[in-house]
Amino acid sequence: PPPQAPWAQFATRWLGWDMIAGCDAPHPDLPLPIAKITDTPRKYGLHGTLKAPFHLADGHSRADLEAACEDLCATLAPTALPGLTLTRLGRFLALCPKAPSPELNALAANCVQGLDQFRAPPSAADLIRRRAANLSPEQDANLTRWGYPYVLGAFRFHITLTGKLAKADITPVQSALTQHLAPLLPHSLLIPDIALAGQAQDGRFHLLRRFSLSG
Repeated sequence: PPPQAPWAQFATRWLGWDMIAGCDAPHPDLPLPIAKITDTPRKYGLHGTLKAPFHLADGHSRADLEAACEDLCATLAPTALPGLTLTRLGRFLALCPKAPSPELNALAANCVQGLDQFRAPPSAADLIRRRAANLSPEQDANLTRWGYPYVLGAFRFHITLTGKLAKADITPVQSALTQHLAPLLPHSLLIPDIALAGQAQDGRFHLLRRFSLSG
């Protein structure tokens, strides 16, 4: 998300990791155990996944991937998003579009399909781990073909804000985020670019490069 936006600045500090600057971010001063609440999503930083993390396939380099991202984005137009709203997804909290966005789903599908040659196949252990989540037939087929279950028809754009919360913690955390973050959320949002992120040796994700949607 745009780093200058107040909502993105708050959400970055909420998570505690600034993937753009590549450093820790101080948590907001709230009466909540934020470090524990955000421990799982912290390493990823503030982001909305379009194509899930993957290892590079043999014979491809980061430079090859960046060139392909640039070529792909030259064919794709900026995408309008109908605002964001704080949403409960099971026992997680995330920011989701206020209304369905076929344009955003198409953007994600283009990223999944158009860059798939750079993705190394998942390991047997990865497949076992994913299938332990009781995938639907569609999700399992996605896992086999695209390396990730929640793509194409099973895709739901979201910006993760918490790990899996205890049932007793969901309401107070949601109330705090509603009070402090919800008033900052945009009523509409234009996505002018996409970002390529990479995972460092310490497990944290860093912004590598942005690519303008110029099609």
